[in-house]
Amino acid sequence: MQDTKALKYSKEVLENMPMDWLNLTTHRLDIYDEKLAKTGFLEQFEILFQQYNSETTALKKLPTAYDYIRLGHPLSCILEWAIGNINAINSENVISFSSKTMPVLAILRKNLLENKNTQILYTDELPAFFDVEILQKVYGYQFELKHIKQSSEITAFKGSRIFISQENKIGDYNLNLPIDFFINMHVDLGSVLLINGTHNAHYIPEIQHVRRRESIAMTPVNSRTALQFLIASAPFNRERLSALTKTSVLNSITHITGAATTPIIGSSGLSIQYAIMMGLIDDALEKYPGKNIKIIVPPNCYGGTNDQARRVAATLDSVEVVDLPVDGANDMVQSIDTILEKIANENAVPYIIAEIPTNPRVEVPELLELKAVLNKVRRTTSGETAIDPVFILDQTFCPNVHFLGAGEILSTMRAISYASGSKFPSGGKCTAGYCVGNKKAETLMDKIATHLQLCDNEATKLQMEILAEQLPSMNQRIAAAYKNTREFVTFIQTTLPTAKINFVSPTLAAAGFTPSVFSLDLPTNGASEAEKEAQKRTLNYKLINLMIAEIPNESKFCVSYGQLNGCYWTIPATSTQGTTKEGDKDYIVRASLSPNLDIGLHKKVFKKFVDTL
Repeated sequence: MQDTKALKYSKEVLENMPMDWLNLTTHRLDIYDEKLAKTGFLEQFEILFQQYNSETTALKKLPTAYDYIRLGHPLSCILEWAIGNINAINSENVISFSSKTMPVLAILRKNLLENKNTQILYTDELPAFFDVEILQKVYGYQFELKHIKQSSEITAFKGSRIFISQENKIGDYNLNLPIDFFINMHVDLGSVLLINGTHNAHYIPEIQHVRRRESIAMTPVNSRTALQFLIASAPFNRERLSALTKTSVLNSITHITGAATTPIIGSSGLSIQYAIMMGLIDDALEKYPGKNIKIIVPPNCYGGTNDQARRVAATLDSVEVVDLPVDGANDMVQSIDTILEKIANENAVPYIIAEIPTNPRVEVPELLELKAVLNKVRRTTSGETAIDPVFILDQTFCPNVHFLGAGEILSTMRAISYASGSKFPSGGKCTAGYCVGNKKAETLMDKIATHLQLCDNEATKLQMEILAEQLPSMNQRIAAAYKNTREFVTFIQTTLPTAKINFVSPTLAAAGFTPSVFSLDLPTNGASEAEKEAQKRTLNYKLINLMIAEIPNESKFCVSYGQLNGCYWTIPATSTQGTTKEGDKDYIVRASLSPNLDIGLHKKVFKKFVDTL
């Protein structure tokens, strides 16, 4: 590997890059085309490279690489571009992960679905957390392991070959070897996967989707370090996480949630959710062998949750997704009761995933009724006691509410709660997420921890340091953001009374549910339902674009929530519900307010919008 023009240019880019590339977790959707994720950014980046223009002003104008850094970001894209460049392959064939395990699992998943053999070659020891028995028994992945000392030991094999290197090198591959997938595992930074050969190009979108749903890209700070290592081949100085920092984070989460179990902290909310899902499946296979597993999930909830559950079910014959209608005319409690009765009759294992408040309709079920339904003893058709459900609560919107502690509403049944750390826990500074369980779910937490470690999806050192800094002030920020949101919602109700607003009632707020997000169904006209819907969708963008144009320093078109500053706007159907079935999508405006913004100016601009109707 030689020092090339691409590496020299990358060095200048790192020196001049906008600081947002390191510090933002979400980016503007108005300069983002999902179909061109990574591609659109790199096409424009390549033009700057050909011009050898690394000026900060030019870099700032590049289109958004991904709408959310969990999926990828400018620095991960540039790392992949640089590695592709020096190896003379398309950058699409290079994919970085924060995890060292997930690129392997992504290939194994694809080959499972294609019924294709896999051989994993390695020269050193495999990572200690790479548990072959669990991968085969729980995930259903089949593969052959082969330890080699030199390339001449690579023999004929019908299927895919994966070569794993743990030499802490970045971007060093021998593409002349008969290898389909090269994986560089770096002890602190994550891993870089290189997909070799045009015959393997169809793996790219599938592997990207695993990174999107079950893991995260190599983080911005680690991507920068990897680039620096690639450019200078400089020695890498390891910095371990302080025990005091980890203790601080664990204590903060315990205090915030009131849960008695030790928190588990992952690289993102979906990383945690995947560990929960696979940990519970592992538990079910062990305790209820031969029984079917039902994952009960709202069809219109956050797209990542919905999609991930269906992806897990697609690879395991014993797992099935059951739709849980929760919003609008549907009542969560009644829906759960009906579904659990059916599952009891089937003598299956029920796992429920639900958001409280729901997203995007911001509804809270009758909690005492929910408790009764979850605690209800049900019978199978043969009269045996049915398997009790596990309630998995996504409480990202209200992470301050105590659900699981002694005497709380979800303390008497097996229950686990989790939250996305890119929201209030970190104030939008990192993606790390966490989960806790009540005393009834204590043994399940051990399983979840095992699978988080197996997938190498634990939070990074920097993520833990950010959480240690931000978590102590989280509840105060939630209170301040709710106050702003309530004021804005009240103003909209007065200014545009014909609009339908989905937000918590003052009574629910008094009970502790104080989200800072609301959704807005704008009033519309038309001769038919189709015309009314079309006009509403036009008005959605009109409102959002006006807010951004008039308040560019505070209003932003993105999917964020719980940030430290500003106001964030999105349309769930085109963002957070991206992979949700079309009929379940919500073409409404969703707004989230921070503790720090000019509420008076936002009222003024909204009034300006109303005057145009």
